Amino acid sequence: MAVSFDLFGTLVDVDRSSDPAAAVATALSDRDVDVPDDWASAYRERHIDAPDGAAVPLPAHVSAALASRGVDAPGTAIRRAVVAAFDPDVETRDGAAAVVRAAAAHGPVGVLSNCSVPHLVSRVLTRSAVDRDLLDATVTSIGCGWRKPDRRAFTAAATALDAPLTDLWHVGDDPRTDGRVLDRESSADASDAAGPNHVLLADVSLPEFGEYMEGRAWD
Repeated sequence: MAVSFDLFGTLVDVDRSSDPAAAVATALSDRDVDVPDDWASAYRERHIDAPDGAAVPLPAHVSAALASRGVDAPGTAIRRAVVAAFDPDVETRDGAAAVVRAAAAHGPVGVLSNCSVPHLVSRVLTRSAVDRDLLDATVTSIGCGWRKPDRRAFTAAATALDAPLTDLWHVGDDPRTDGRVLDRESSADASDAAGPNHVLLADVSLPEFGEYMEGRAWD
């Protein structure tokens, strides 16, 4: 048995930018990268033809968006701009630190997060009250290549925690990404395809999670 926690909205709250395109534009300009006049449109457009469920690193998206407007910028500058544009204040959610400690006392525990910004998850965890030493694995979409609810994202977490997928309990706040699994490798996207056990915060709060698991997976 292993437990994976979603990060944003589950273990922590962060101040999200209301205009990420503008934040990236400012960071690019600070690094002497020319920003197209219609950058907001370029940022919103899809430039990389990735398979359904695949994660596209934000620096790659930004690079492709700039190239679509004839701007050729160094990859290092783009990557640093993206990292700088998303540098949020972090608030640990009530019960988060305690629930990670409780889960770690019963088996492997980790974080599984949809995040396309390099280093953001590690920075957020460092600024939180969650004890990172208790985490056996931190799996991100930018790291494993797949975004929840794709089965391959959950499989990556289960593998990192050395547990069968069916023995993984995943805790999160978003029913669309944390409350189901899509098997895009098969001929049909079955939302009820066999996968991890899902626990949504709307049903079980973080402080209630330990009691919920007693008699289920925590024997």
